[in-house]
Amino acid sequence: MCVICGCSTGTPGAVHQHGHDSDPAHAHSHDHGDLHYGQGPARVSVPGMSQARAIRLEADVLGANQRIADANRAHFAGHGVIAYNLVSSPGSGKTTLLCATIEALKARAPGLPVGVIEGDQQTTNDADRIRATGAPAIQINTGKGCHLDAPMIAEAFARLPLHGHHHHHGQDHAHAADPSLLMIENVGNLVCPAMWDLGERAKIAILSVTEGEDKPIKYPDMFAAARLMVLTKVDLLPHLDFDVAQCIAFAQRVNPDIEVLLVSARTGVGMDAWLDWLLQDAA
Repeated sequence: MCVICGCSTGTPGAVHQHGHDSDPAHAHSHDHGDLHYGQGPARVSVPGMSQARAIRLEADVLGANQRIADANRAHFAGHGVIAYNLVSSPGSGKTTLLCATIEALKARAPGLPVGVIEGDQQTTNDADRIRATGAPAIQINTGKGCHLDAPMIAEAFARLPLHGHHHHHGQDHAHAADPSLLMIENVGNLVCPAMWDLGERAKIAILSVTEGEDKPIKYPDMFAAARLMVLTKVDLLPHLDFDVAQCIAFAQRVNPDIEVLLVSARTGVGMDAWLDWLLQDAA
């Protein structure tokens, strides 16, 4: 649970697998000395804190966040903003994919305004890369924080030109028929961002083929919370022992409804399908 110790207790309704328990061939009791600290009611162990107290603290903190996330969602909807929350581990290629997406959208949807909120613990490196494409970007540095939250998004969105553009149209909200795209690149972390609603339309889990096909069952909360999984760096597949079919099967095990796209931002493979997904969903 990141609000108290740096770990997540997970997304409600997520399906959880614990190693070889999921394999019928290993349906025996844990007799190897393995430790499982996520099996109590709070699904987390915090030194000096009871399970009940951990649950109450999480409910209080997430409840406050949820109220602002709901306000963000209403704000976005009222102004025609389609917001997506890109979540992944560090190095998955989120920023590279975003830069390629912005450049490709200039040709596919030149009238579509795009803004980006970048989340990292330190530096403006990623926001600077986004700004180099011509798209506005606001960097959020979280310090020791391991995720973005709804209040951060509310403050950052208010600073984007995208926000001012919508308000320039006045109070009749006729502009709501002309959507704009807000891409939120969360802090690189496959754990804590799963449980924090930012007001987005959907979470998009970015997983590179260099990370291993078992990530969806190692970090099930994230993939249970995502509507779409984008497998990136697929141009590297000939050089890796990555089982695409197995990865998709693992993702569907924790989230039967998850959609999957295979993309290489470097070569352009799959980019048309990715843009189709974004534009059709926005429409």
